[in-house]
Amino acid sequence: MRNFNTYFFLLFVWVGLGQSKKEYRVRTIAFYNLENLFDTKNDSLIFDDDRTTNGKDNWTEERYWKKIDNLSKVISEIGLENTRSAPDLLGICEAENKTVLLDLINHPKLKKKNYDIIHFDSPDERGIDVGLIYSKLSFIPVSFVSRRLLLTDEEGFRDYTRDQLVVEGLLDNEKIYLIVNHWPSRSGGELRSRPYRLKAAELNKRIIDSLRHLDQNAKIIGMGDFNDDPISPSFKKILKVKGKEKQLDSMSLFGPMESMFKKGIGSLAYRDRWNLFDQIYLTVNLLNNSEGYRFWKADVFSPSYLIDPKGVYKGYPLRTYAGGSYIGGYSDHFPVYIHLIREVD
Repeated sequence: MRNFNTYFFLLFVWVGLGQSKKEYRVRTIAFYNLENLFDTKNDSLIFDDDRTTNGKDNWTEERYWKKIDNLSKVISEIGLENTRSAPDLLGICEAENKTVLLDLINHPKLKKKNYDIIHFDSPDERGIDVGLIYSKLSFIPVSFVSRRLLLTDEEGFRDYTRDQLVVEGLLDNEKIYLIVNHWPSRSGGELRSRPYRLKAAELNKRIIDSLRHLDQNAKIIGMGDFNDDPISPSFKKILKVKGKEKQLDSMSLFGPMESMFKKGIGSLAYRDRWNLFDQIYLTVNLLNNSEGYRFWKADVFSPSYLIDPKGVYKGYPLRTYAGGSYIGGYSDHFPVYIHLIREVD
């Protein structure tokens, strides 16, 4: 039974000669790197000193709430053109703790979406975590777990990084699995840091294999800031994500971001080069699903207000700090999203 009090949009698509009509429910699944969303308090257990009131960044309450306001505006508009609603599911990274996420979802711009969060504190040295923001109007979590990525550096010492969040839930009573990622950065260079991301991809693949072992028809969506592009070895050699539908088999992962990357579209820029580190992939049964939700399209959300209009970083994402100076922007990444559609009887 349709409930017109919930916040969804029915997309009307005319087929044939216009004599018949199909109605589709559209859901948005997105990912956003929040770029160092820290509170102003000093946590002695992590390296958050710069993002405190007395720290190098002079991270005041005013600046914190300005960032919350900025991020809530962005989130409220992701996919809005096609759905008239904020995302139903939003994976995030670079959040310091649960408190900052609660401040975010309780902002007036997001309050009506009735969001809740799934979050675990990770062992990352900077204290930045991944999480999932979900609308209680459309998604019911069933189970969730944080999977630890164990890394050692070149000297054999533990290198602490972000966990991978795995969530099982019901999207309008249809079971899906979500994996939220923030893989190791390219600090020290792409080649030198590549083994860490290959390890992250291996963990990701083990998670996917285990979900398929428990549920051979598992519908899986992976999302995150992977610090790798769609054509990187982690995606091509480990996860074996394919960017063309004609290349897919029943066990394949589909990466809709690959075609965008090859057209020069990115989610962040560095030294005048665009990268598409923020990606979403999905199992092939979300492409040919005749009875439930299926993939419709993907995009990078980059309205003009998210783009730096001047200076050294002109054309780049408008970030919070640039060149060590506070500019009051949004994030150094653009959000990415996909739409799923399901025919309504």
